[in-house]
Amino acid sequence: MAGRMVVGSAALAELVRPASAPDPAGGHRVLPVRAELTGLLPNRGLRRGSTVAVGLGQPRHSGATSLILALLAEASRAGSWCAVVGVPTFGAGAAAEAGIALDRLALVPDPGPEWPTVVAALIDGVDVVVTAVPTSVSASVSARLAARARQRGSVLVPYGRWDGADVTLQVVRGVWQGLGPGRGRLRRREVTVSARGRGAAARPKEIKVWLPGDELTRVIPRAAGSGVPAASTRRLRVVTPVANP
Repeated sequence: MAGRMVVGSAALAELVRPASAPDPAGGHRVLPVRAELTGLLPNRGLRRGSTVAVGLGQPRHSGATSLILALLAEASRAGSWCAVVGVPTFGAGAAAEAGIALDRLALVPDPGPEWPTVVAALIDGVDVVVTAVPTSVSASVSARLAARARQRGSVLVPYGRWDGADVTLQVVRGVWQGLGPGRGRLRRREVTVSARGRGAAARPKEIKVWLPGDELTRVIPRAAGSGVPAASTRRLRVVTPVANP
């Protein structure tokens, strides 16, 4: 890790604005995802300006973090900047193993009470913004952030319950593999991911994929009724907002 960056939330927009910006000519309107996940998304990728929520599932957080890693990997490899807000357990090792470029990843583990301001600032300059959803978030705040993502051409990925998302993805079932009779270790998990939403995503879908792991393999598609690698020398940007003086 190159270092820890501490900035005021007012300076956060200046920090992220140069990172990337939507193509003014309208190109690259859909950011890529792994081929195995394209069938879950109406545009076969992350459409700029959309809100793609990731549900926590039951039990809470079961497979959701691995799904987020899978969603970010291809966009990051293609040159997009990504940010993860309010997920202190989001690991750089797992991100690198999933193929996310750490030098284009910003982490804000604890945005504090200025969460809406932090997320809005990141939306202004980052291609994909993943954020844990505070339990106290109001419908008006979530609507404003979704509208800002549409205007700025960013992809907003709320991690938790989010009413009105274009698509909501959720890991609904999972089975681990790797353990034998009295020995072995957990290596990967076969999970069922569901997708439902509005408009082109109104028809529910389900697929089975393997998570985690660098190679995500689709198992059985159908319509529906974390190891730590060797230390990386790439830079990981950790941003901790503090109150303005």
